[in-house]
Amino acid sequence: MSEKSANYWIEQLRLQAHPEGGYFNETYRSEEAIKKEDLPERYQADRVFGTSIYFLLTTDSVSNFHRLNSDEIWHYHQGGSAIIHMISPEGKLSSKRIGSDLTSGDSLQMTIPRGHWFAAEVIASEYILVGCTVAPGFEFQDFELADREGLSSVYPEYQTLIQQFTNNKK
Repeated sequence: MSEKSANYWIEQLRLQAHPEGGYFNETYRSEEAIKKEDLPERYQADRVFGTSIYFLLTTDSVSNFHRLNSDEIWHYHQGGSAIIHMISPEGKLSSKRIGSDLTSGDSLQMTIPRGHWFAAEVIASEYILVGCTVAPGFEFQDFELADREGLSSVYPEYQTLIQQFTNNKK
């Protein structure tokens, strides 16, 4: 059986454009929640236990630098490989591969720690389809899309990478 195209997955999974780039569809949102007073101060309201989405990137649609208040786990499903670039709160740059080519250094799943700026790009094939799980659950108020000028001023040594994975608007 031949590999499906990115458009096939976008249509079949009813994926929508995501503000960071790529396409997504939320597939799970816990019915139970954690009260704000039981969460760390970085959360401004109650949060569900966890959420999960399908997330698809193409060679034409990268995931721009952003960060979350919660850890996010990526699970490989289909397509090629991607590199996830991360800048820790201390300013350390690291890159990890996700995909099915384990002999080339891919991993079938990986975790992006909370508070890390991260971006992703497809490096093998035309797309990658992953699942993303966030706990406590994802809310857009916990999502911060990087501003090119602001992120470059904090991490000038990564200006070329930041330029590649941001747009001019916040």
